[in-house]
Amino acid sequence: MKLPENLIQKLETRKQNNALRQLPSFNNRVDFSSNDYIGFSRSETIFKQAHHYLIENDIIQNGATGSRLLSGNHYLYQITETLIKEFHEAESALIFNSGYDANLGFFSAVPQRNDVILYDELCHASIRDGISISNAKSYKFSHNDFEDLERLILKFPETNIYIVTETVFSMDGDCPNLEELAELTEKHNCYLIVDEAHSLGIFGHKGEGIIQSLNLHNRIFARIVTFGKGLGCHGAVVLGNSELKEYLINFARSFIYTTGLSPHAVATILIAYQHLEVEKEAIEKLRQNIIFFNQQKNLLGLKPMFVRSKSAIQSAIVPGNEKVKQVAQQLQDKGFDVKAILSPTVPEGQERLRFCIHSYNTQEEISQVLEFLRDLIF
Repeated sequence: MKLPENLIQKLETRKQNNALRQLPSFNNRVDFSSNDYIGFSRSETIFKQAHHYLIENDIIQNGATGSRLLSGNHYLYQITETLIKEFHEAESALIFNSGYDANLGFFSAVPQRNDVILYDELCHASIRDGISISNAKSYKFSHNDFEDLERLILKFPETNIYIVTETVFSMDGDCPNLEELAELTEKHNCYLIVDEAHSLGIFGHKGEGIIQSLNLHNRIFARIVTFGKGLGCHGAVVLGNSELKEYLINFARSFIYTTGLSPHAVATILIAYQHLEVEKEAIEKLRQNIIFFNQQKNLLGLKPMFVRSKSAIQSAIVPGNEKVKQVAQQLQDKGFDVKAILSPTVPEGQERLRFCIHSYNTQEEISQVLEFLRDLIF
């Protein structure tokens, strides 16, 4: 059957705005686009050890066979969740199938009618989607602006208020002042939820994330940590107290009504966390590359076009979908996999090239891609 006319029109509008999304094909360009910050997704050691773990423990099973509340809660979940909660110094850990599922399940289930959610305006789409199906009222505050946040807090006395932010924002790569935010939420008896998707494997002595590296983990109501970035695999975990875990098991629909992760997926999470415990070289190399990238963009006169960031995400603003796509394509033609981020994913006029830095990028590659960018822009 033909696609309905109103849907065809929506596609045509996207095409006219030069904003039509398409699946990319595989390429062997230098990676400046993936979230595999410390190379765990390409680690042969993790791949082989996960396989051996399954064989040695006689786990010959391709799928979970059902939701975790029915037949899918294989014992690897308990082993892995125990390791994760100890690694992150949390009282409990509950694994979800993805970061999207974790945010959707948490925000749709925890805040209740008559509660209020205050979220940073640049929070990820998965957080916003979860909030959109919550029964709570929600309001956004200006990005990393805690004066604006406190103004909103004061409007809702005697109310359960959930405050939501991220340790590293996925499009800008910047970080909020989390110590100040923790003090503000404690001052007003609010519940602070922090998404650490782009922090795991990057920040902290052993890649444990920003919250623990700042010793704030006991002051946070919930942390949502995603495995598809720095950990190089798939899934996510909600960290909090034991009552929160029990509540999510009973009320988070994206947890209850979906088939669990396969034993192989959970084994990969387990082995990847074990590697974080001892992996220092890749994390340190990533940090050196981030510093070098920032130094080079300054030396080449590119600093004004970049959003300020000390994370692995570096965004260069190139306004206009057509212009940013053109520059990205030219960099790709030079052999560098740099992606254009278009509106409406980001606001119109804030279109950008998003550079993701990795431990396995060489300094020569970083210098070359920035030199090509300078030549294209200037």
